[in-house]
Amino acid sequence: MRRAAILLLLLVGMQLILPLGQRGSSASLLTFGFLILAAYTVGEIATATRLPRIVGYLGAGVLFGPSALDVVTRAAVAELAPVSALAIALIAFLAGAELQWSEIRERGVTILKITGTELALSFVAIFSLLYALRDVVPFLHGTDVQVVAFAVLFATVAIIHSPAVTMALLTETGARGPVARTTLGVVLVADVVVILLFSGALAFARAVAPAAGGEGGVSLGLLVWEIGGSVIVGVALGGAVALYLRFVQRELFLFALLVTFLGAEIARLAHVEALLTLLVAGFVSENVGGEHGAALRHAMERAAAPVFVVFFALAGASLAVAEVLALWPIVLPIILARALGIWGGSRLGARWAGAGPAEQRYVWLGLISQAGVAIGLATIAAQAYPERGDQLRTLFLAVMAINQIVGPVLFRQALVRSGEIPSATNERVEAEGSHPPAPVPTQ
Repeated sequence: MRRAAILLLLLVGMQLILPLGQRGSSASLLTFGFLILAAYTVGEIATATRLPRIVGYLGAGVLFGPSALDVVTRAAVAELAPVSALAIALIAFLAGAELQWSEIRERGVTILKITGTELALSFVAIFSLLYALRDVVPFLHGTDVQVVAFAVLFATVAIIHSPAVTMALLTETGARGPVARTTLGVVLVADVVVILLFSGALAFARAVAPAAGGEGGVSLGLLVWEIGGSVIVGVALGGAVALYLRFVQRELFLFALLVTFLGAEIARLAHVEALLTLLVAGFVSENVGGEHGAALRHAMERAAAPVFVVFFALAGASLAVAEVLALWPIVLPIILARALGIWGGSRLGARWAGAGPAEQRYVWLGLISQAGVAIGLATIAAQAYPERGDQLRTLFLAVMAINQIVGPVLFRQALVRSGEIPSATNERVEAEGSHPPAPVPTQ
């Protein structure tokens, strides 16, 4: 009741204050502050009901966004787009910093095998379903080759996961066991693979179905530079950060924000993939910076906390609930086909790699969520094909909307069942009305 009262007061205050403000920066700042408080409150309500905070943040965005109360308008969502860009950049750097070289040597083969099999089976499942439903899918019309090209393009976007949700849940729960680490590794590697696959799929689509007034094919040299240049720039940026950590080590909180802004801007100016650049930079700084790399990572996590709240709330506000409901006869089969491909592929890959029983059973539950990079790829397709691409983006956003809400719940359940959430054992014991065993003293 107390949290509900807080939400009501926030809503009333927003309705009273907003008309008094001017359009532009002041209104954007007001919306930003409202989203932090409202989304955090709904996140606390979600925690009280044993749901991930992320679901609460998304729910707050839907509730207060254009699809419901319209407190956060579409114009406000557009004005706060830089916050989402900052969040994605922070996620990329933190994701790279979570990867340890020793862990890559130890778990790299397992991660690659799981990633390869689950991406392949998910792609085949989604492509096959789209081809079978080509008469009812809006953007699948034309010659057989064109149908194949756009089905491939959609399937390539749809198989991607969500580093944002994975990182946020691992930060929230403190999980660091085999299921958590393997899931994080698969999500990160899959992002890189899907970006490469999408570039090739878009080039293929442009070759067989040029857009009216479009640019035609994609330069192979530009594609190679976007990927290879990202690694080069990321290594250079990560090396510079590592030097700062070794010889300066001051104001890490502000330095963390500066690195994120600077890295994203350097990537833009160099015409390389920003996410891959920051991921590489995070990996290099963590593994070259020694014990100081962990200090920067913790400072960045503190800086990212309020940004993540607004990021997920904005993602919820961006969801067009009416469009999701209108497309549900197509959306649900695609969601089921993708989930089936992830389930079968991750279990097959885990067995192939000789992973433990927990990884074989639970990793797939952490791969359902979608956000962040996937939205960017769908937007690129919409820009390349104003008509078909917009239909493709609408269908994908409808699929993502459900996966974005269901995915965090499933991943948290996987971490609880595998015993990797520190408080999960105590929660189960309290639910059963008994007491946890006394700790065994160590010498």
